[in-house]
Amino acid sequence: MATNQLPVDPTPEHEDGHDDQSFSTSPGASFSTSPGALQSFSTSPVVASPGMDPLGARLNIVEEKELCRWANAYIPSYPDPGEERESRFPVNEDFNRKVVLWEGDITTLNCTAIVNTTNETLTDRNLISERIFQAAGPDLRAECSNHLKTCRTGEAKMTKGYNLPARYIIHTVGPRYNVKYRTAAESALFNCYRNSLQIARENNLQSIGLCVVNQPKRGYPPDEGAHIALRTVRRFLEKYDSSLETIVFAVTDNDEDIYRRVMPLYFPRTKAEEQAVLDEIPADVGNEEGEPFIQERQIRIMDKPIGAEDSTEADESFEEGLLGLGGKVGAHGFATMEGDHDKARMQQLQGKNSEEQILLEQQRRYQRWLKRSKTDDLSDIAALRVLYQSGTDIFGRPVVVIVGRNFPVNVIDLDKALLYFIQVMDPIVSKDYVVVYFHTQSTDDNQPELSFLRSAYNLLDNKYKKNLKAFYIVHPTFWIVTWFFTTFTASSIKDKVRSVQSVQELYHTIPPEQLDIPPFVLDHDIQLHGPMHRQSISNPDFSSSEDAGNL
Repeated sequence: MATNQLPVDPTPEHEDGHDDQSFSTSPGASFSTSPGALQSFSTSPVVASPGMDPLGARLNIVEEKELCRWANAYIPSYPDPGEERESRFPVNEDFNRKVVLWEGDITTLNCTAIVNTTNETLTDRNLISERIFQAAGPDLRAECSNHLKTCRTGEAKMTKGYNLPARYIIHTVGPRYNVKYRTAAESALFNCYRNSLQIARENNLQSIGLCVVNQPKRGYPPDEGAHIALRTVRRFLEKYDSSLETIVFAVTDNDEDIYRRVMPLYFPRTKAEEQAVLDEIPADVGNEEGEPFIQERQIRIMDKPIGAEDSTEADESFEEGLLGLGGKVGAHGFATMEGDHDKARMQQLQGKNSEEQILLEQQRRYQRWLKRSKTDDLSDIAALRVLYQSGTDIFGRPVVVIVGRNFPVNVIDLDKALLYFIQVMDPIVSKDYVVVYFHTQSTDDNQPELSFLRSAYNLLDNKYKKNLKAFYIVHPTFWIVTWFFTTFTASSIKDKVRSVQSVQELYHTIPPEQLDIPPFVLDHDIQLHGPMHRQSISNPDFSSSEDAGNL
């Protein structure tokens, strides 16, 4: 544990907690997370006190003590949870009285310290950092340039606040996001928040204003960043409850909705809220400190391949195989879930059925599958790496990757495969997205039955089809293209399908660092086109989605 202490300031303090004099740094005066990095300060008089302009006029200052605590924020009504389940983040009233969600300019926040997100040379020109440096005055720039100089990704270092209402600024460097090194990026972002909180604790600071460290220019998904920020603070409070009196999540208007949606998962305020959000908490919430880690997973193969059971067993139980095909069309879970067709036909003849009723029933059926996808253990399907979210394309749309060769149709439970598909895709398809399907080295053993695909397609909510903007088939064969177009006859889908002969062509619309491509796909691509092919196509700067759509 670090023993670094803040320097003792011999000058009296004002009632608002600020000193009569602000600090000027002496060589080596800086704070960092490494032992012995805190050094003493010397003081020198300045013209204006923090929070005052040069003429002595009071600036707009937001007092953290006057902000609404999360415990007192609006709580939506939740249905009766029924049977109570254990939560990994139970209600804690003390924590909820400490944390604040506030949308506003962090440079106006009167906390003991605020956090600045920057780059390794402390010169990042993101909106938050520029505001902080402008409001703090030139002395902050001088201290960073002359004494701090650098800060590594995940580290945190502290300076004085100068002309800011906050007495100190904790600088931290968020990671660049690359899907190939996702775990490393998650760990670095965790360290940003953890080290910032640790500096505040070691120096007995009473309050801290946390900005959103993961900035858009570094490509970090905002939802994932919010989860890491909130759970890191939660775990910190569980371990050091008495360290800080107030922690303010100072967010911009772009992030407020995300934080307001995710915050109840880690800081539920009532038992009803705690139970209502249980299914939304990610399966992997890190260790006891909130730090991300990868669980060892093993692929589990079902005892019998699909088709070994007779159709009667498949009809009797959802658990035994909703999509298990016993050699007969209709003898599977979809048929049992779609209801009495004779009754539906009678209602139609009597005028009791309508398009709205059909749509409502489809939505109810999808919601049943969605609910189960959040409760079933699907780790064996996830370990196959058949389907996963990669980065984003040049228009900021999420990219979903499907690897055909990794899908062993004859030895996995197709029901669970569909449940995993829904689990991964449902939060993505609410807005525009694209799919990259690698058909590379796929065989008949990787192709599901046509009836299964059509049933799955009909089950999915309309948003899957509406918000799909492109479906790239990489290394296609004549058979797969023909099969695709005969399976999905809707023009709204066919018009979005594009055959891609080489991986390099994808880079027109999806930057290489945003694509997590299996090594065997890259090796196959080199065998087809040669190693020089990667350098033969430049990356054009498309000015519109229409240009990109011509790929």
